Amino acid sequence: MRVAAVGHVEWIEFARVERVPAAGEIVHADEVWQQPGGGGAVTAVQLAKLAGEAAFFTALGDDELGHRAHRELSALGLRVQAAWRDEPQRRAFVYVDGAGERTITVIGARLGPCGSDPLPWEDLAGADCVYFTAGDAAAVEAARAARTLLATARALEPLAEARVTLDALVASRSDAGERYEPGDLDHKPQLIVRTAGSAGGEWERPDGESGHFEAVALPGPVADAYGCGDSFVGGLTYGLGAEMELADALELAARCGAACLTGHGPYAGQLTADDL
Repeated sequence: MRVAAVGHVEWIEFARVERVPAAGEIVHADEVWQQPGGGGAVTAVQLAKLAGEAAFFTALGDDELGHRAHRELSALGLRVQAAWRDEPQRRAFVYVDGAGERTITVIGARLGPCGSDPLPWEDLAGADCVYFTAGDAAAVEAARAARTLLATARALEPLAEARVTLDALVASRSDAGERYEPGDLDHKPQLIVRTAGSAGGEWERPDGESGHFEAVALPGPVADAYGCGDSFVGGLTYGLGAEMELADALELAARCGAACLTGHGPYAGQLTADDL
């Protein structure tokens, strides 16, 4: 399969603590590490692990962290197509507490690729599936050349401007930043998937057909919740791109999210083709 993601990267500094400090408190980290993350990057790596390889169209800060992110994402199996920006690489600080929950502070503007960037956009034509997290309307239009296009509800502004029809839009039932309401897009997506973490989630089609999907049992102990939602989307994108039945694609997505939860950081636990 030919798979790709179009979106953003954040350089993440992780700190594992017993609990997130209250205002004015000091806590000591048991472990710290750094690696590239963000919804675009994590989803792209999950797609690569399922399909064998994946292209990732992004924008990076032309600084030390941006170039380091490029190297490390390439080492994770991505064909990184990056537009370099004359501004700092977006960063984030993530607490991972004793229960594995992540708490995120983002630093800097989200960097996404533009359709005018000198990237090989023509490579997306005929791709089996593409997932979109960040970029401008022209980047959305380039991504729509794929047979199957999914996107996050966090990208409603460029999606609305592009006026394309998505095969699926992924939203959240609880996160205000990932809400989708009828009318947000003039062209209704062919499928809306609303996630609810351990409670599973819901889906609906424009004709009113709808349903619920369940979370799956964890393949190991909880380690780190960072990247679970993005891994879920990677599995869903792959499943729909492979023309699976919706129930099967959602089950694969749930397995990807659950597997990520058992790994150290966003990539260690991700499902691979050998696990299928």
